[in-house]
Amino acid sequence: MAADKSLAALNARVVSCELCPRLRLHCAQVAQEKRRAYREWEYWGRPVPSFGDPKARVLALGLAPGAHGSNRTGRPFTGDGSGDFLFPVLHAAGFASQPKAMSRNDGMRLDGLWITSVARCAPPGNKPTQEELRNCSPWLDEELQLLSNLRVVVCLGRIAFDGLLAHEARANGMAARARFGFAHGAEFNLPSGLVAIASYHPSLQNTNTGKLTREMFLKIFARARELAGL
Repeated sequence: MAADKSLAALNARVVSCELCPRLRLHCAQVAQEKRRAYREWEYWGRPVPSFGDPKARVLALGLAPGAHGSNRTGRPFTGDGSGDFLFPVLHAAGFASQPKAMSRNDGMRLDGLWITSVARCAPPGNKPTQEELRNCSPWLDEELQLLSNLRVVVCLGRIAFDGLLAHEARANGMAARARFGFAHGAEFNLPSGLVAIASYHPSLQNTNTGKLTREMFLKIFARARELAGL
């Protein structure tokens, strides 16, 4: 219960963060202008809190909220093409209670998995600056400390992978990052004791072109379950 409350308190502080004026302006502007298909929605328009099982042994680490996905719904990977690809795989792998993620109130539950990202606000062009990523890094540091049962981190894309390595450098003095080369399916034992698994990001650019297939992605999360002892 203590971890649950601490993670909830962390999420509350994330939601109220105002450190990056460019990102806050962009998220608010998108939330006001909306996309035609979602004009009836009340957009979230704030930093997006993490989501999942506080006792998680596996963490799925993404890049940033999508402007009309998480920035609209207020939950990671919910309401956009990346989430439409991710959640059916999580359901098939035994991590998610249902294959579709529509809103914060759709009844989705995660078992053994926590989802977060290295940037908590939707950035213009899906490209946060290095300064913005640094501003967000303390949230990840604190989160990893609170997830006391964590064993495995699935890094969704190179930026998430680099964000995890940067955390290891800050928290555990890890050096020689060059030996940790990003490649889909690559596994690394980190100084913290965590195992990192690299994966292509489930963006439409990767999934529509076949660079990342459902079978490839399902293998990543099946391996994560195995390494986590689930």
